Amino acid sequence: MQETEHRRVAASLREQRHATAQPAPETRARERGGIDLLIIAANARSLIANRGDLIREIRARGHTVAAAVPRKDYLPEVEELGIPIYPFDLGRTGINPIADLRTAIALARLIRRLNPEAVFSYTVKPVVYGSLAAHWAGVPRVYAMITGLGHAFTTESWRTRVLRAISSRLYRAALARCDRVFFQNPDDLQDFLDRRILPDADRVVRINGSGVDVQRFARQPLPEGEALFLFVGRLLTEKGIVEFVDAARQVHAQYPNARFVVVGPHNPDLPHSIPAEQVEAWKREGIVEFAGGVADVRPWLELASVFVLPSYREGTPRSVLEAMSVGRPIVTTDAPGCRETVLDGENGFLVPPRTSAPLAEAMQRFLDDPSLLARMARASRERVEAKYEVGQVNRVILRSMELS
Repeated sequence: MQETEHRRVAASLREQRHATAQPAPETRARERGGIDLLIIAANARSLIANRGDLIREIRARGHTVAAAVPRKDYLPEVEELGIPIYPFDLGRTGINPIADLRTAIALARLIRRLNPEAVFSYTVKPVVYGSLAAHWAGVPRVYAMITGLGHAFTTESWRTRVLRAISSRLYRAALARCDRVFFQNPDDLQDFLDRRILPDADRVVRINGSGVDVQRFARQPLPEGEALFLFVGRLLTEKGIVEFVDAARQVHAQYPNARFVVVGPHNPDLPHSIPAEQVEAWKREGIVEFAGGVADVRPWLELASVFVLPSYREGTPRSVLEAMSVGRPIVTTDAPGCRETVLDGENGFLVPPRTSAPLAEAMQRFLDDPSLLARMARASRERVEAKYEVGQVNRVILRSMELS
């Protein structure tokens, strides 16, 4: 039924495209508002945290840039980026043909009005509907970044199988219209090739995540005293929060003075969010401390001895890169995106996803042998400087988008 609806949506969008003929090139030149790049963002917070450095670099090179941000996820501080921000309506989850059609049409109208030279989208829905809208609006250059595959690709149920099939078709249609597609890890790229979402890798550019500002996340000395294991992320099943809490219980039984802290917001409306009653039960148990969402994670990274992210799958986890930059050993999963950040035994440990016993064992190794902390902390900082420094990453992106 949903696939039939999407065929109707696609037909409607084609009609919309043909109904609005593109002006001649000289007319386009006269009407241009001077915007070189329009970024279509997943939410305001990610635009600030993940694209802020890129935006500043683009502006420093003399280019003009604007961004479209979902209205529901707008934050006033996004204005501090110093660029025009255009809110639009976007459903966060699921696939609703009528609502998604409205989103695509609204984006196409916005793009025609702004008339940018290039459009750059990231995350699932902005990539799909933003890339298609840019193509219909006749934008000369269209770019997309795959920052992860989303819960439809990380969980198994009849619903996610349907979503995966529909998402794959939509991705295929959108990416066929892109001049370059950026991938943050080789596993996501291989999945797209295997699923024939991409016919080949000719237009693919591999980048090392979104990069991290190694000056802002400067190296800090390891804290003294009992070890603190830090988890930073939303309280979602696929982030591995259940495994973190269970592993904390196991380690606490042997080392009752060790601390376990979770920093991150809890939004029960998101798919695969931990139920509120479960979070409250964990708080009452008292083994893991819950700090909630914070505007600046750096003070918590400074307090941490070891950073832990048992995620099921990522693009490249920015939280891990920030922890590495501060100089912290990492425990994360041998899963797409996560495994790229750690050389097992050098700057941390890789453990299997979706299980807590190996995670607990890896965490306990730091308590059994505290000398691991300093060696792995140094290796984390060296690795992030060599591979993930934001300037290096942005130079690759800007060259590929012809903005260098």
